[in-house]
Amino acid sequence: MKLLWSALAFLLISASANAQLNRYVVQFKNKGGSSFSLSNPSAYLSQRAIDRRTKYSIALDSTDLPVTTSYITQVRNVTNVTVLNISKWLNAVAIQTTDANAINTITAFPFVQSVTAVAARNSTTTTGRSNNNKFLLEEITTPYIAARTENTTADYFNYGTGSYNEIHLHNGEFLHNIGLRGQGMQIAMLDNGYNNYTVLNSFDSARINNQILGTWDFVNREQSVINDGSHGMSCFSIIAANIPGQFIGKAPKASFWLFKTEDDAGEYPIEEFFWACGAERADSSGTDVLSSSLGYGYGFDGGIPDYVYATLNGNTTMSAIAADLAAKKGVLVFVSAGNAGNSSWHFITTPSDGDSVVCVGAVTSGGAVGSFSSYGPSGDGQIKPDLTSVGVNTLVQSGSNTVVTGNGTSYACPNMAGLASCLWQAFPEYNNMKIVQSLKESAHKFSTPDDRVGYGIPNVKTAFVSLLSQYATATAGHTGCRITLNWNSKDVNAMRYEIERKAPGETVFSKIAEVNAIGGTVLSNKNYQYTNDLTAGSSGSYAYRIKQVIDTAITNFAFIYITPTPVTIASADCPVIVVIDPNKITLSLVPNPAPAAIVTLIVETPTAITNMPIAIYDGKGSLVMQLSASKAAGKKTIELPISRLSKGKYYIKVFNEIQPLGVAELIRQ
Repeated sequence: MKLLWSALAFLLISASANAQLNRYVVQFKNKGGSSFSLSNPSAYLSQRAIDRRTKYSIALDSTDLPVTTSYITQVRNVTNVTVLNISKWLNAVAIQTTDANAINTITAFPFVQSVTAVAARNSTTTTGRSNNNKFLLEEITTPYIAARTENTTADYFNYGTGSYNEIHLHNGEFLHNIGLRGQGMQIAMLDNGYNNYTVLNSFDSARINNQILGTWDFVNREQSVINDGSHGMSCFSIIAANIPGQFIGKAPKASFWLFKTEDDAGEYPIEEFFWACGAERADSSGTDVLSSSLGYGYGFDGGIPDYVYATLNGNTTMSAIAADLAAKKGVLVFVSAGNAGNSSWHFITTPSDGDSVVCVGAVTSGGAVGSFSSYGPSGDGQIKPDLTSVGVNTLVQSGSNTVVTGNGTSYACPNMAGLASCLWQAFPEYNNMKIVQSLKESAHKFSTPDDRVGYGIPNVKTAFVSLLSQYATATAGHTGCRITLNWNSKDVNAMRYEIERKAPGETVFSKIAEVNAIGGTVLSNKNYQYTNDLTAGSSGSYAYRIKQVIDTAITNFAFIYITPTPVTIASADCPVIVVIDPNKITLSLVPNPAPAAIVTLIVETPTAITNMPIAIYDGKGSLVMQLSASKAAGKKTIELPISRLSKGKYYIKVFNEIQPLGVAELIRQ
């Protein structure tokens, strides 16, 4: 925190000769005398925010506490002072005044640490500056005509060619196809406004389904964000759009907080303060993912110099401190890298320099890096960008209610944030940084990251497989000759499980059974059980593995192995089956050997049997068929369909409930 105010003080000294700055950040020394306490977080955090901290074992600390009310009141009561915004994370307020005496009065308060000028007076212009460096590139757009207007694949969404190419770069359609479309996830957008999103086609589904949770303009301190900039609206569309056959967002079923923190009328460090306030609001509201296509570091107005690049180390600027704090609170934070790759600045901007922030660079839908995408590393040498996504000829919603294409890391950021939201939806058991690591490990340059694309282009299907393999568990145990496997995983009904076994004396695993998934159409947690009955006299160590087939597509076949501990069967556990009282039961097979498709089993007992399971095992002891039967006292004939049995020796075992009654040998010709 000390570095932050030193940097801003430097900015003030450097700029004072060139411009009159009228907006200030007042930092307080402490939070003494606060009426809030860590023992009662519901007074300042939503239940969802509290639950996130509880789930991921995140301790509450002083940064969670609101700024001391009396400090704010005393500053607000100073003549000619307007309080603009309040940041509990920075323990500061932003104010506006042109009165030097007011600044002197505030500076003299014993609880004030510093007063730093950070911006000139608010402009009344709302159309934005034509030379705003962070948006200039994104305004270059061209009309998009969808070439694919019908669903030609088995994908859940009818993407259209452009949307499909973008999502397919990351194999993101896989997540959508298993029901992960953002349901239950909350995404906060921090940008320059969401002009007319209430009437544009891309957002009709989100509006109808009440997916916009709330809005706030931190620049003008008002609820409305629809009469502001359109850059945020375009970024929002990349995640939320639902125009079948033309434009589908990356998490179209998510819910959204839309916050305006960018002041288009100028470029000043105070916007970083607004950004911090937006990040705080996102956290306190309970958001899961934060996506912001904003960046600061150069091109400031009012004579304020560019940042010294070494200070973009994740610990100095207001926005970087806030971004890392959001990540510390459990929020998954994505920020665009910037579009300075071809400019004299060249490097990424802040807050993407935060060490827990995912800095996103831009590539084409074919994976080629965009020349404009800013270079890393961060000022302290961290690998940046972290990841890359589509930011060249990216589909976006325009203000004229058409779909267009545009360039910029601003568009790569929500592309990545939307897909990450769907991935995290699958594994809420894992925290934000676990999701980040899985994305990095799935990226194409994970082992050789560089300063252009970082770890590269993530494959979210690969990340999913990795997380699922870590999540799924299995156990194995036995009772007598019966080995029971229990496992827990996540699936949808299009998946399946193949049971593989390596018996004593065998060197490879063989498939012995198949279990269909019962997960429905949306990925969910499921528990399964399978019983393997061994033949009498079996003993030794039996190893099992459960092959979960995740995707059966020929070109994208994917699976994981869920492996329980091997089971050791002692000779005494599984003795040779002896016919129980041969005078009381008679088993015979006709014909035997059996060349036909049906063989008749004749069972004779002196008493009735209500539950008489009949099991057929192959020569290795694998269960190949099981039937249910019952009988009255006396003789009963039961036809066994054996057409699908290959030639060889089999054993027919008859039970009374689970008690074995007898076994007969069958030769299949």
